[in-house]
Amino acid sequence: MARAGFSGCFNRPRVATQDASYAEQGFTLIEMLVVITIIGLIMGLIGPRVLNYLSESKVKAAKIQMQSFSSALDLFNLDAGRYPSADEGLAALVRRTPGTSAWNGPYLKGGNVPNDPWNHPYIYRTPGEHAPYDIISYGSDGQEGGSGTAADISLDALTTARNE
Repeated sequence: MARAGFSGCFNRPRVATQDASYAEQGFTLIEMLVVITIIGLIMGLIGPRVLNYLSESKVKAAKIQMQSFSSALDLFNLDAGRYPSADEGLAALVRRTPGTSAWNGPYLKGGNVPNDPWNHPYIYRTPGEHAPYDIISYGSDGQEGGSGTAADISLDALTTARNE
């Protein structure tokens, strides 16, 4: 008897309900369009802010690299008694140049001079306008002048802003 009652529960016919068949159909076109519209609105509102933060972070990275170059140039000056010439450039911070006897470098990690965040080389000028040297990045456009993220970034402007 126990067996008959036990096997009876396995022999019940399954009844397909409307809920089960509806769940297997997937999403409707309207549901997909609503989700895509919501995602588009979110990207339209948040996207420009994210891109602005990315461009501002590149400017900050360039300023930090310039300060690192400045420290390395000061160490070079302490060792060699002079700053690198315009011909030697920033490469003198990672490779000994002829005529430099007391070189204790490399003064920059990595063995090479990094480019600015927009992958343009930094401009090194000596003598500088207000200092022994100038270090300049031409910004995102890679050309002199500009505004916003395309504006020039110079070490002289950084030190002047810090002193004010």
